[in-house]
Amino acid sequence: MTGPFSLIATDVTRPVFEGIGPVGRAIFYAVAAVSTVVFVWGVWLRVRKYRMGRAAQRWPTIRAALGSRLRTVGSGASVAKGNFATGVAHFLIFWGFTVAFLATVILTIDTDVVRKASRLIVGHQDSFFHGTFFIVFTFVVDTMGFAFLLALIYMAVRRGVRKPWPLGYGRADVPAGGYSRKRLVEGDWLFLGLLIVILVTAYLLTGLRILGQHMVWFTVFSPFGRAVAEVLSGLGMTPAQAVTVHGVVWWVHAALALSFVAYIPYSKAMHMPVDAVNLLATDRSATLSLPAPAAGHPGYQEISDFTWKELLDLDACTKCGRCHEVCPARTAGAPLSPRDLILDLRQWVDTSTGGITLLDREQRPGRTGPLAEGKGVRIAGDVIEAATLWSCTTCMHCVDVCPVGIEHVPTIVQLRRSLVDEGTMDSTLQQALQNLATQGNSFGKSARMRARWTRELDFEIPDARKQPVKYLWFVGDFASFDERLQESSRILARILRDAGVDFGLLYEAERNAGNDVRRTGEEGLFEMLAEHNIEVLRGAQFEEIFTTDPHTLNALRNEYPRLGASYKVWHYTELLAQLLENGEIDVRPLGYRVTFHDPCYLARYNGVLDAPRRILRALGCELVEMPRHGADTFCCGAGGGRIWMDDGFLTERPSESRITEALQLDVGQFVVACPKDVTMFFDAAKTTRADDRLAVRDITLLIDEAMTRPAEPGMAGEPTV
Repeated sequence: MTGPFSLIATDVTRPVFEGIGPVGRAIFYAVAAVSTVVFVWGVWLRVRKYRMGRAAQRWPTIRAALGSRLRTVGSGASVAKGNFATGVAHFLIFWGFTVAFLATVILTIDTDVVRKASRLIVGHQDSFFHGTFFIVFTFVVDTMGFAFLLALIYMAVRRGVRKPWPLGYGRADVPAGGYSRKRLVEGDWLFLGLLIVILVTAYLLTGLRILGQHMVWFTVFSPFGRAVAEVLSGLGMTPAQAVTVHGVVWWVHAALALSFVAYIPYSKAMHMPVDAVNLLATDRSATLSLPAPAAGHPGYQEISDFTWKELLDLDACTKCGRCHEVCPARTAGAPLSPRDLILDLRQWVDTSTGGITLLDREQRPGRTGPLAEGKGVRIAGDVIEAATLWSCTTCMHCVDVCPVGIEHVPTIVQLRRSLVDEGTMDSTLQQALQNLATQGNSFGKSARMRARWTRELDFEIPDARKQPVKYLWFVGDFASFDERLQESSRILARILRDAGVDFGLLYEAERNAGNDVRRTGEEGLFEMLAEHNIEVLRGAQFEEIFTTDPHTLNALRNEYPRLGASYKVWHYTELLAQLLENGEIDVRPLGYRVTFHDPCYLARYNGVLDAPRRILRALGCELVEMPRHGADTFCCGAGGGRIWMDDGFLTERPSESRITEALQLDVGQFVVACPKDVTMFFDAAKTTRADDRLAVRDITLLIDEAMTRPAEPGMAGEPTV
């Protein structure tokens, strides 16, 4: 065999320190030692900070999902979700950086371990950096490095030319001009620029080596290095000049690379290792079932109250803006951006523990004295303003879209617990919580009135406390007390009765399930409500539970098992879909053109996506999906206790934004499957003057219509609930 490929079987290699004498090597190793010490010290500062946090039960999570999470890290799937091009670029950057790191490790092992050890042990210098290994090494590093460089250039163009607005770093709580994020922008460009220049100098070195040493054989296995050599030759550079310039570029490249190593722990570059760990440790169930308060006091009041995972969350943020983009509070004009909240907490924690992120810090006026020093302040109220925390709807969209596994909602709730403890809340929220404490419902009505809606039925619903039933219907507050929703409850009861479903109620013994109470931060009240309900459930006779309210569904399905009460819990759309498909509900096709709003606590929290759509298909409706639907649904604005708070300060309520979105679809009916959604969207249709064009209807009403009567003229436009 002749030609370049015959070299695979030869002893071909290249010197590592070509043109660098003993003095140069000594200088290089001295600088490398300093760089390593600076790097290790920075990493220790990070580790010390995480060790300040409480324990987090995440090791079982890591072990259970290690394989799938490693695939997520390696594939960049979480980054590609919702932005394929950026995901591909991050994939190439991740593996390009990994290959470059491994190449450096391999060279270090060969040069500083194998060669020196062999000289001591066998009396002559040995090496594995030659022959087949060297050829494969060269080709992989050359091609992966070029892909790495292209991906970095794409990200630079995206950031500097295309300028997607979430990367603009606009705050949700401070008017433009009231802050400076110049250092955040500088930190981003420094990170990106350093990597690009390091790669460019690496290819320049290869091209200079090929040109200066006439390494014709090398061009086959280093195609991009060869391209650089040809460009240099075309520009008139001679081999002798190439040798001279090579020595200068070698030192420039070495200095940049060693500086980058030292720079990593103090900059955005640290997100590379931190994000990988954070993705391995992330646990979605921590948002479905919130963690207990820190021991000793409710809410977070000092750094040691945070868990190590929550402190890791703060460092993991890459400022990509995905959470900022989807947040319903920010969209509505509230002073909350999940990204800003994480960055503000990170800056405060780092200031308090030694100023780790010196190259990635926001400058804001008014941050002087104790607040600037990070000491002697309230986290909830000073570091993060109360209005910011109360703006959250706990829709979990920020958690869902975060590509690096940050869990914003549990942290927000922990901070809310401090506000609740000191009584810092809206008067309307305070009244709702008082009603819940005294009456067991947010309406403040007597428990004896909870099942009053059943009086207009021509049959009696069994009391599950007194006789056994298959299904226990946990109705919820709004479906029980809101007069606009009581008829929907009666219609559902009739549908189930006609379908032969064996179901019962808890009547006055039912209390609010506590899902939103817990998410306001009122942990004690949640436990009181939950303990009451669990005691009642244990005394009732049933096999399974279904509920009308997705918020109640989440509490019963995800929160109560932690308290020792595990049941099979369904949303009513799941039960109705099954009844329709089994032929137990006989319907005629309606032929309506409709859209459907996925409730956050149904779709995103509990993954119930298909059941409502199966119902609509069975009813012969043409479903036109909202642009944001399924797990990517947009919040109505009611969650996290927001339905009990004043929203008059918002520029556009989330529910109004959603109605406006639906009006663009040319549909007659806006179908919902949550009592709170009926309330929110019915009001939004009125305030946007859309109620004459778009009927907000619970999905139960469509089933009833298909079962009991023919379609009436104009039905699609009637604003019924």
